Amino acid sequence: MPQTETPGIEVAPRPRLRWWTELPLIVLVYACYSAGRLLARGDVTSAVDHGLTILRVEKVLHINAEHPLNRLFTSEAWIGVPADFWYASLHYMVTPVILVWLFRSRAVHYRMARTWLMTSTFIGLIGFTLLPTCPPRLLSPGYGFVDTMAQYSSYGWWGGEASAPRGLGGMTNQYAAMPSLHVGWAVWCGVMLWKYGGTRTAKVAGVGYPLVTTIVVMGTANHYFLDAVAGAAVMGAGLLLAPYVMRYGGRVMEPMRVRFAGIAAVSPGASASIVSGGCQTSASEHIPRQRESQFAGGAEPSASPTDAGDGAAAPAR
Repeated sequence: MPQTETPGIEVAPRPRLRWWTELPLIVLVYACYSAGRLLARGDVTSAVDHGLTILRVEKVLHINAEHPLNRLFTSEAWIGVPADFWYASLHYMVTPVILVWLFRSRAVHYRMARTWLMTSTFIGLIGFTLLPTCPPRLLSPGYGFVDTMAQYSSYGWWGGEASAPRGLGGMTNQYAAMPSLHVGWAVWCGVMLWKYGGTRTAKVAGVGYPLVTTIVVMGTANHYFLDAVAGAAVMGAGLLLAPYVMRYGGRVMEPMRVRFAGIAAVSPGASASIVSGGCQTSASEHIPRQRESQFAGGAEPSASPTDAGDGAAAPAR
């Protein structure tokens, strides 16, 4: 058969092999995300100043939608409690589920989508480090915000400190508000559902999920509107940079792929017998008819008529 078929056979199991390299990579990025939020604490005074500056800019532009939304979420528990569950859970559930779905069902698009998400996340971590920002819920009460996560903490697993489980609030950076990766990741999920979902329901979810997430992060007083805008902008920057990351990342990973391919080529499964030109070569033989030279005296019991000479009868079996 032509040799062009061999690469096709070798490529087929690659998605399964890539799963074991993708999972540690995703875990590593999420660990960096969590560690970045924890370590980039910054100065509290600077974080409060940054938050107040954002609030003043929004008031000048008349885009401070956080106040009316927060009053609604605070006064109506039937809205505030589901919103807190949305904020505390879907960010960490929907994104991994869509990643797995892309890997299994849209493998052609998976690598680009994954690179886009990771690149944007690292840009967001830079933002947390350079611009620590106090969220609305941590401003003094005189600014008119109520922390709904604290108000409704008895309904869920979170405490009064962000979306962290009760008692673990000290393990998260509460001043990592700018940009909002809750909104950024939701935008990424929405684009994936819109482009690759294939159904009207998926397209509706692709539009609704980032919009509802934006409302939730403001209504719960976890982010300003401009935090949400910055989260979407970070995703745009990540999308522009993703092709370059893929290109240079591929150059770094290529030596590892070559080495892995070499190991697979000499694995025990690759030592099966080869049939070529009517001669069977076993794993211990490097060239066809090698056994003939070892049994020149005709001691080989399974010699064929051709091997015995022209016109010779085949040995009895």
